[in-house]
Amino acid sequence: MTELDLMSTHAGRAYPILASLVTPRPIAWVSTLNEDGGVNIAPFSFFNVFGAEPPLVIFSPGDRDDGTPKDTARNCERTGEFVVNLVSEELAEAMVRTAASHPYGTSETKYEKLETAASSIVAPPRIAAAPAALECKLHKIEIIGENRLVFGIVHRAWVADDLFDPEKLRVRGEMYHPVGRMSVPNWYCHTRDLFEMIRPA
Repeated sequence: MTELDLMSTHAGRAYPILASLVTPRPIAWVSTLNEDGGVNIAPFSFFNVFGAEPPLVIFSPGDRDDGTPKDTARNCERTGEFVVNLVSEELAEAMVRTAASHPYGTSETKYEKLETAASSIVAPPRIAAAPAALECKLHKIEIIGENRLVFGIVHRAWVADDLFDPEKLRVRGEMYHPVGRMSVPNWYCHTRDLFEMIRPA
């Protein structure tokens, strides 16, 4: 096997190496509000759920090339609210296009003609066609080296009716197929090829 020293010799390649090995990753398509009230939306694959008591999500928006925070990070810090929209196969191409850099204040939802729906307890809206969305209030933003970690407490979860069993209060995993992030720079995956293994009691 090839040994890679990510703290010295190969430090400059840590991002593409790790982002290509730790896969598939879920994609947080985060909606926030710009200062003028326009809706900013951008995708982040350094993202996951990290706890249930309280319901905790973390995502990591990198900086712009000039070192300034991306719009999503600025908006989260200013407003203390955001929505994580999950990405279906039908929304994948629009999601990728919203990764483009635009001047601060650009509303990607208008640019991409994405219909939004009102959230319940936070100001940023949801993407109406998303299969699921998580309304979050900011817990904290922590900087570790050049990593900006946005911690959010999930106050509301929205799930498409056909994907949720109201009796068992479970997501129908066999029907839920969000897009996954694979190797950088341009690889993604479908999540339809599932298999089941019963975990020991």
